Amino acid sequence: MSPSIPLQEMIRAIRSAKTQGEERGVIQRECAAIRAQFRQTDNGGRSHNLAKLLYVHMLGYPAHFGQMECVRMIASPRYSEKRVGYLGAMMLLDEKQDASLLITNSIKNDLSHSSQYVQSLALCTLACMGSAEMCRDLAPEIDRLLRASNSYIKKKAALCAVHIVRKVQDLGELFVPAARSLLNEKNHGVLHGAVVLITELCERSPETLERFRKSVPSLVQIMKSLVISGYSPDHDVSGVSDPFLQVRILRLLRVLGHNNETASDAMNDLLAQVATNTDSTKTVGNAVLYETVLTVLDIKSESGLRVLAVNILGRFLLNNDRNIRYIAMTSLQKIVGTDHNAVQRHRGTIVDCLKDQDASVKRRALDLSLALVSASNIRSMMKELLIFLSSCPPELKAQAANGIFYAAERYAPSQRWHIDTILHVLTTAGGDVRDETVPNLIQLITNTSELHCYTVHKLYRALLTYISQQSLVQVACWCIGEYGDLLLRGDCQETEPVQVTEDNVLDALETVLQSHMSSASTRGFALTATMKLSTRINDNVDRIRSIVSIYGSCIDVELQQRAVEYNALFKKYDHMRAAVLERMPVIDKNSPGQTNGEPGGETIKEIQPLSVRQGDAVTPQQPANQVCNLLDLLGDSPEPPHPATPALSITTANSAGGDLLDLLGGLEPTPATPAPTVTVYEKDGVTLTLSCEKQSETALTITLTASNCTDSDISNVTLQAAVPKSVQLNMKAPSRDFLPARDAAKMIQTVVLNSPNMVNLKMRIRISYTSQGSVVQDTVQVDSFPGLGAAGH
Repeated sequence: MSPSIPLQEMIRAIRSAKTQGEERGVIQRECAAIRAQFRQTDNGGRSHNLAKLLYVHMLGYPAHFGQMECVRMIASPRYSEKRVGYLGAMMLLDEKQDASLLITNSIKNDLSHSSQYVQSLALCTLACMGSAEMCRDLAPEIDRLLRASNSYIKKKAALCAVHIVRKVQDLGELFVPAARSLLNEKNHGVLHGAVVLITELCERSPETLERFRKSVPSLVQIMKSLVISGYSPDHDVSGVSDPFLQVRILRLLRVLGHNNETASDAMNDLLAQVATNTDSTKTVGNAVLYETVLTVLDIKSESGLRVLAVNILGRFLLNNDRNIRYIAMTSLQKIVGTDHNAVQRHRGTIVDCLKDQDASVKRRALDLSLALVSASNIRSMMKELLIFLSSCPPELKAQAANGIFYAAERYAPSQRWHIDTILHVLTTAGGDVRDETVPNLIQLITNTSELHCYTVHKLYRALLTYISQQSLVQVACWCIGEYGDLLLRGDCQETEPVQVTEDNVLDALETVLQSHMSSASTRGFALTATMKLSTRINDNVDRIRSIVSIYGSCIDVELQQRAVEYNALFKKYDHMRAAVLERMPVIDKNSPGQTNGEPGGETIKEIQPLSVRQGDAVTPQQPANQVCNLLDLLGDSPEPPHPATPALSITTANSAGGDLLDLLGGLEPTPATPAPTVTVYEKDGVTLTLSCEKQSETALTITLTASNCTDSDISNVTLQAAVPKSVQLNMKAPSRDFLPARDAAKMIQTVVLNSPNMVNLKMRIRISYTSQGSVVQDTVQVDSFPGLGAAGH
């Protein structure tokens, strides 16, 4: 076997290999020689061979056979061999391998070695790959070294203690006294290690956090000395004194000041000083400023200081570095709900970022721009957003369109402006909008009777120009079917008069029916519109009958069914045609199943934990985590419940198919008299009211209404109910799962109870929602009901 070559020659041979096979050959020969020398008892070149093996390991080749050699070399009395042995242990061993336990005794001995460099090797190795068992065995030794007089050892012992706390949280209490004493050190390396250790201890133990809040003045003093200190060649980085230590102290102050008024007050002046005096022209200064901003925004800071922090982020938005612009917008996105006015001052800069070339910056700018829309700036912001929508990347169109819809619904200055804005979006990004957009726009148009003429004229003009935009075409067809008589009349005060004949309108609808771009759903809208025109025009009823009869043999079953039913209206049920095809009634805005354009329109399924109906279908798309176990609401423990599909109201705009009932809307009548209403839950600005209406001796309809009077939006709102086993419960879909701030809209959910004995009726309601990033969950019990009795908690 050829002798082992020196490390430099091996590296040179590997680098000069022209093929992968040639490189493998060199490494295999060397590994074989190294194995042979490892087996020799008298091996003078052990450190040399292990160093070569570590280089082989760095290239990705197997080197596990060197693990025991690392253990032997760590136990060697020679420093040169210990150094390579410890390096090998850090690279080749981890806590999952049994060989790691063999070095525990060697590490313990070396922690008491007379040489600080040997102690350092043992500390670094334990901090790198120490298992939980090793940490428990050696923690007292680390605590002893934290109290040593040697600063070089103390800073490494502090970082080793951090690893121990992460591995075994219970050992954190052991290091608290030593960690506090380290704050009195002058050496920056020791201070850095101490701050990292204290941060780790405070994040893992609320009791330790309270104890270290007394150290805030000491930390503030250390930070002030760094800020006002003169030039020091050992610690200066681009004119900033030890920015690494500054950043670590700021992070610890953020932990100590969170949700604590006293600690926050003690650091307010310091944070203002750092924010004012730190140089923002260098990257290192921006790093300190960014940590300062995060700390200001996370503690109970003064309002003026928060404005200063937001202004710093505003300056970041003007930076040429895209990474800095990105983190600035990410931070502003987190605080826009709490410091809305301060962020509004930088609206122009944020909107300009919509034109950024970087896709990530552009996405963040869109999120932030949508969050900044308010009643006072709706017109100017919407202009910018619509310009962005027309030229934005395809992957952002859906987000932009849906954000515009939500903002328009919430802040629209007028109904006409609202309709124009949505139509503009549909002409630009009609294929990227949510499915509920069509029924929501139809609902808006239906409820705005004074604009029916204007809307049908505008949609008729847009129909053929934007025939590829399916959502727009569907709404246009629906409006033409409903208000075709207004279109044919030609006189519209809000728009230029256009003379449209019956043939023009039917030609447009036939074009939609025959277009290869029309989906089956769109054709359904067009066919229904054509049929409705038969009661709104005078001279072309035969043409309509002919169009409808053609689709009686359509390959699409949905269209065929509609056509057959419409043909029946022309023949056997002609006397009913006018009544069946009359104009749709006004749609109740909060009728079940309507999502009103809110983002995340998922339907909350009914939970019936104690009285499960048999035969109910379970929707496969329902997330498993959404079907919660509510058995604990009533303290019972029967078999796990099954979710039941809610009964949804029929809405013509949601489907192009269906039977003749679709034409009548399938809407439930509104009760003539208001039901008694009581408040069953009121906490932190969220209110839940309950009203009842008795349908029969055994049936009761309960309407739950949730509202939000706080200054921030609430999302992911869910209501779940539990009743005794003897009661049948049917929970309808909620009107929304999002409660905007300041009572801008309410969430309504209907519950139908059927009980043979209404006297003993009880119900528990669980309300959960997300507010400012925190999940809130509460339970309320209703022991009696308005109309049957008084509700209570």
